[in-house]
Parts: sequence; structure tokens; C-alpha cells
Amino acid sequence: MIKNKIRELRFFADEMTQKELAELLGVTRHTVMAIEKSKHSPTLEMAFQIAEIFGQPLEDVFEYHSS
Repeated sequence: MIKNKIRELRFFADEMTQKELAELLGVTRHTVMAIEKSKHSPTLEMAFQIAEIFGQPLEDVFEYHSS
């Protein structure tokens, strides 16, 4: 399972909405919502894009748990 801090990062980024993040990534709001809730894992490329948007290292945005 991949956990993330996207919701927290959106809050500190002037309360960016899921829709705004989705537009930056070129995906739907539902995709962002699923990633945020750890119901969907982003591609490696998208994970790097998300980290770049928030100006954070990848490991500060995503955390892998084996079970």
C-alpha cells in the first residue's frame, strides 16, 4: 500500500482543490481523490509530477507499506 500526504500538501498550497491538482496532472478529480485515499496508486511518472507540483522530494509525499 502506498500512503501519501497529498491532502495535507494541498491544504498548505493555498488550499488547492482536488480539481486544481487534477488539471495540473491532466487527470480527473476522481483519480486524485482515489490516489489521496490510497485506493489507487499513481504511476511512477505521476508520483514524480505530484512531488514536483508541491516542491517536495518524492519520499516526503509518498510512503510505501508492504502490508
